[in-house]
Amino acid sequence: MADTSDTRTPAQIEADIKRRREVLAETLDEIGMRVHPKTIMGDARAKVASDIDRTLGRAYVGVNKVVSDVKAQFVDEQGRPKPERVVPVALVVVGVVGLLALRTRRRRG
Repeated sequence: MADTSDTRTPAQIEADIKRRREVLAETLDEIGMRVHPKTIMGDARAKVASDIDRTLGRAYVGVNKVVSDVKAQFVDEQGRPKPERVVPVALVVVGVVGLLALRTRRRRG
C-alpha cells in the first residue's frame, strides 16, 4: 500500500496551488496565441514566403548555370568571343529576322 500522507503545511499546499495556477494560465495563454487566427495566418504567410524564396533561389541557381553554360559556348576563358561559334549563330539570327521581315511585308503589300 502506498503512503498517501502529505507532510506539507497548508501554506505550502496553497503556494503549490498558486504556482500551478500561474503555470496553467501561462500555458493557456500560449495555446490561445498559437490557435489565434492572426497567428495562424502569420505562420502560413511566413511558410509561403519561405517556400517562394527557396523556389526562387533554386530557379536563380538553375538559370545562372544555364547562362554560364551558354556563355562558355561563345566566350573563351579570357572573355573573348569565339568567332567559330558566334558567326553561325549571328547568321541564323539575321536569317530569321530577314524572313520575318519579308513575311510581314507580304502581308501588308
